[in-house]
Amino acid sequence: MPSIKENIDIINSNIQSACERSGRKREDVLFLVVSKTIDVERIKEATACGMTSLGENKVQEIMDKYEPMGKDIKWHLIGHLQTNKVKYIIDKVEMIHSVESVKLAEEINKRAAAKNIMANVLVEVNIANEESKFGIKPEDCEKFIQEISLFPNIIIKGLMTVAPIVDKAEKNRKYFRQMRELMVDINSKNVHNVNMTELSMGMTGDYEVAIEEGATIVRIGTGVFGERVYPNKNLL
Repeated sequence: MPSIKENIDIINSNIQSACERSGRKREDVLFLVVSKTIDVERIKEATACGMTSLGENKVQEIMDKYEPMGKDIKWHLIGHLQTNKVKYIIDKVEMIHSVESVKLAEEINKRAAAKNIMANVLVEVNIANEESKFGIKPEDCEKFIQEISLFPNIIIKGLMTVAPIVDKAEKNRKYFRQMRELMVDINSKNVHNVNMTELSMGMTGDYEVAIEEGATIVRIGTGVFGERVYPNKNLL
C-alpha cells in the first residue's frame, strides 16, 4: 500500500500532466487535501509534504484540528454549512465553498463584519440537478449572485460543485464544462463587485478531467489517505 507521500507525488504528477494537456500553468490549480475523518497524525504526514491547504466538511472537525495542526494551515469549509455554526469558523477559514442560500450568505456577512474581516466564498451549484445534493440550480445562479453580491463583507470568488458519482471520469466532463461556461457567462454580465476566478470541482475519481475543463481547486481525500473508515454513528 503506497504511503501518503507517494500518493501525493502521484497526484501532483497527474495534476501537472492535466495542466499541460489543457495548456494551463500548474500554479493555477490548488490541490486541496480533504482531511475529513482523518486523524491529526496522518494529516501531518501530508502537511510534511508541503500540503498546507486542507478541506473539511464539518465545522466540528475544523474546531478539533485547528490548534493541533498549527497556524500555517489554510482551512477550507467544503461541506454543507448551517447558519448557527458560521460564528465558530468565520475567522478560521480561508474560504467557504458551500454558499447556497441568501440566509447563509447573510449570516456569513454579519459574522465577518463583527470580526472586521472579508469572507471569501464560493457559490455551490447543483450542476446535475441531483435531488440528493445541495446547491443552486444553474439557471438561478446569476440572480442568486446578484443578491448576495450586495453584502459588503463577502467576496464571491467563484463557483463550486459536487459532480455525480460515476464509474468513468469522462462522464462528468460535460458538467465541469457547464460550470466553466456558467462562470464565464456570469462574469460577462458585470455584476457589481463580482469577478469570479475560482472553480472548485473534481475529486479523487475525476480531478484530471475537471482540471482539463478549468478547475482551479480540486478536492482530494481518498486519493491521499486511502478509503475512509467512518465512525459507527450509533456510538456518537
